[in-house]
Amino acid sequence: MHPGTLFLIPAPLGEAEFADIIPANVQQRITCLKYFIVEHPKTARYFLKQIEGMRPLQEIEMQVLNEHTRFNELGRLLEPLLAGNDIGLLSEAGCPAVADPGANLVRAAHQKHVPIVPLVGPSSILLALMASGLNGQSFHFHGYLPIKHELRLKTIIQLEQESARFNQTQIFIETPYRNQKLLELLIQNCNDETDLCIASNLTLKDEYIATKKIKEWKSYLPQINRRPTVFLLHR
Repeated sequence: MHPGTLFLIPAPLGEAEFADIIPANVQQRITCLKYFIVEHPKTARYFLKQIEGMRPLQEIEMQVLNEHTRFNELGRLLEPLLAGNDIGLLSEAGCPAVADPGANLVRAAHQKHVPIVPLVGPSSILLALMASGLNGQSFHFHGYLPIKHELRLKTIIQLEQESARFNQTQIFIETPYRNQKLLELLIQNCNDETDLCIASNLTLKDEYIATKKIKEWKSYLPQINRRPTVFLLHR
């Protein structure tokens, strides 16, 4: 028996016009699926309810994959695929497997020779890079920076040095309620001539994207607490 296909389904980055974010052909593909692997069933159901032509939610089967899922549990999640059923891997926001716990599942699916089909949708990292005006030929996404102050400060200095050495855009994110403190730390410790892009609430009505030198940011800092934000640094 041939395995089913694993479809990687991006989700909106927040409350936005659904039709403007998820292409019609992607929505049509999703309506054909009965099996889904999701991070949070409640938000997944809200997402699926917005798709025109979606089968009744009571007919849909969901399995959970999150940061607590152990590697030895992935085989169970793949069982419907290996039985010949297509499955949708649905991200909580943005693209599955990018700054997202789905990467291990995709790797396990490759090991079982399962076809993988990534579908088109929003990626906050790429959208921020596109809009930043910084180097899009060479960039490095670091995920979350260390929480401890000393290690975080050391990491920021290292990122700035690597950016200057390799002409490389350094990209990172933070838990939204710690955004403001991270921004203040960047302004206080980076070189005045370093470029910093702040990209908050991408694709939403109150989207904010601005690239300035550190010395320019010192005269005004936007309030970005509790607003999903991507930081981009280039020296």
